[in-house]
Amino acid sequence: MSETDRLISALKRCLRTRGFTYGKLGKALGLSESSVKRLFADRSFTIARLEKICAVLDMSFAELAALSNGSRPQQTEIPMLTLEQERVLASNDSLLACFYLLLNGHEMTAIAARLGASQRTMRSWLATLARAHLLEVQGNTVRLNAKLPIAWRVDGPVRRAYERQVRAEFLQSPFTERNENLSFHSAELSQASIRIMLRKLERLSMDFAELAVLDAHVPSRDKLSFAMLAACRPWVFSMFSAYRPRATRT
Repeated sequence: MSETDRLISALKRCLRTRGFTYGKLGKALGLSESSVKRLFADRSFTIARLEKICAVLDMSFAELAALSNGSRPQQTEIPMLTLEQERVLASNDSLLACFYLLLNGHEMTAIAARLGASQRTMRSWLATLARAHLLEVQGNTVRLNAKLPIAWRVDGPVRRAYERQVRAEFLQSPFTERNENLSFHSAELSQASIRIMLRKLERLSMDFAELAVLDAHVPSRDKLSFAMLAACRPWVFSMFSAYRPRATRT
């Protein structure tokens, strides 16, 4: 794949993850939908045009270039922390919260205010994270040794410690407010369709992770802590369990 192909591919991903159709992008640029389609089909972008598209997407050209430098990571390629690092984070919920906020680009003063932590407590958390090789402290500068996205071990310390609590708290909402949505569907699907749905969910998770990476440097005042719960499995609603097909006796 050429440099241009990688750049256009990254641009298409950004459009999709931010909900932009060719028509919507055309309106923002003052172009017709057909003109935008022709730009992508002919690869006839000028630098100025790419910069305008990046501005519409609220990202920099440098961020777009960074996304195009490597192929989109597959789920299995998302880096994991070591088991010991996960144990350190799982041992203290405030420490994990501090690490989470650092990953998402928050400044130290903002983290201290948000978590109600004193300077002494912040220094203690940073020292613990440094001993676990999760970051390095150089004077007043903190350099992270990890970056988004991170894949937690399925049966690892962090998920064991917090997943049950997260599930219970996350679903305690009517999901009727702004920026909220709950969609539930149940149907009988073939194995082929199930595999398609699993791939779509994996792609959605990757889109979510990609948006987090893009927004890591957006000022904290312009961001919300946002969560997505995506799950699917073979399941029969309990009220219908009496109507499950019974195995035929031979």
